Amino acid sequence: MSKGRKGMSANEIVGTGIAPEPNPWLAQISPYVGGDAGAPGARRMIKLSSNENPMGPSPRAIDAFRRAADRLAIYPDGGATQLRGAIGAAYGLDPNWITCGAGSDELISLLCLAYAAPGDETIHAQHAFAMYRISTLAVGARPVIAEDAGLGANPDAIAAAVSDKTRMIFLANPNNPTGTLLSGDALRRMLDAVPLNVMVVLDGAYAEYMRDPDYEQGFRLVEERPNVVVLRTFSKIYGLAALRLGWAYARPDVIDALNRVRGPFNVSNPALAAGEAAMADQEYVAHCALQNEVWRDWLCKQLARAGAPSPETHCNFVLPYFGEDGPRSAPAADAFLRSRGLIARRLESYGMPGHLRITVGSPDDASAVAAAVADFMRAPSPDENGA
Repeated sequence: MSKGRKGMSANEIVGTGIAPEPNPWLAQISPYVGGDAGAPGARRMIKLSSNENPMGPSPRAIDAFRRAADRLAIYPDGGATQLRGAIGAAYGLDPNWITCGAGSDELISLLCLAYAAPGDETIHAQHAFAMYRISTLAVGARPVIAEDAGLGANPDAIAAAVSDKTRMIFLANPNNPTGTLLSGDALRRMLDAVPLNVMVVLDGAYAEYMRDPDYEQGFRLVEERPNVVVLRTFSKIYGLAALRLGWAYARPDVIDALNRVRGPFNVSNPALAAGEAAMADQEYVAHCALQNEVWRDWLCKQLARAGAPSPETHCNFVLPYFGEDGPRSAPAADAFLRSRGLIARRLESYGMPGHLRITVGSPDDASAVAAAVADFMRAPSPDENGA
């Protein structure tokens, strides 16, 4: 066996403290935990914990993915040239202001790597996507929480939290996990109050579910201001979550910085091909958005009727409130739904222990959730049974 420090073997070194150690700030990170995918004992399973598109991707994207099998031995185009062109054509954007990543998760990490360091701060809303905090801590910076107004981000509180240490603000619009929305006027008011040397990252993971023509996509804000970035993903409405694909729209200097720190081949050939085909099929995207709106609104009405109202949501999920304790609490509701094979997302880690986040899903999924919640809310409690 090879000898290490002072002639000690590897086995002897273990447990002595003589070994490489990770950066100390990583100890603050709780690893991201995705939505559950199973329920022990259930005869069927409907996963409604990760906000996937129940309709799946465009058939054109599936076909492109299959054809990409012939190119598995070839490195992908590191510049994602054709995909950036397809994105630009679909949204009316300059492809030179776009870079692609392995999901918007990677782009969040790259932004932190490029613009934050130990001693810096980033800001995010109170109920915000967990990767903002994780990616900030990963580079040794400090995440600062701006208190929400109810369940929605408070732009005035975010602007007030800016200090001379602030490098970035992360803001999802619509927001995950609350489904809330900030108006374009509110966004502009916040941007007017933020110094131009602070990057503002507008995460539009659920933007394609917005059918209101007045929704602020963020692209104009990027073009008007030097400190705004827009993120998008193919994991939600485009139905390509398994391929890990996202994109950023920003000014060329920001794109240049991101391209300097990203991996040279960070997006695979199958993802590039499927993404390009999916982006070209905007008719399918519009169909998915309409179906989601119809069944989301229907499900919200059914949940309210059952006694578990959901606040207005602009995404592809609902957020019924059950309470934190007792026989009708969110944990009890989650257990009941799992007994029916319905997998929701618990929200204790997001500071919302009385809510469950439930993907709208297919018409059959939505109907199953409505029926299960109604049964749960009217089922006798142990006390009522004399237990």
